[in-house]
Amino acid sequence: MTSASSWSADLPASRLRRAAFLVLLLLLAVLGAGPARADLRMCNMTGSRIGIALGYRDSGGWVTEGWWNLSAKGCETLLKGALAARYYYVFAVDYDRGGEWSGRSLMCTRDREFTIRGVEDCLARGYDRNGFFEVDTGEQKSWTIQLTDPGRAGP
Repeated sequence: MTSASSWSADLPASRLRRAAFLVLLLLLAVLGAGPARADLRMCNMTGSRIGIALGYRDSGGWVTEGWWNLSAKGCETLLKGALAARYYYVFAVDYDRGGEWSGRSLMCTRDREFTIRGVEDCLARGYDRNGFFEVDTGEQKSWTIQLTDPGRAGP
């Protein structure tokens, strides 16, 4: 009888420990479950260091920003938070081998760090003008662009 009374006395403590453990797990899950990260990221899949300029439309109109410097095989967040636009525009230069990734959408840039409002009259306003290629995010809230060597498909 001693063993039976010992077992019945341990049962509530065992249940209490199990309940406390489950509450702790639930609390950790709730605290750890923050909002999903939603960013625009760029991954440099090349063997070169590259510079990135980005164009997009926000509530105030067209904006171009630069330069983000990405090491070979590196990634970086260009814009933090949920994407506000469907289309983003990229111009990139290869620092090590020369060359660039460009497109037909003409936007303003300059040689040093910049944020430029508007895409009109770049040269008259003292800026350079470069062609950016379009990235369609499909209205996703998060997107990663993978820049590869010319002639090589991305992974």
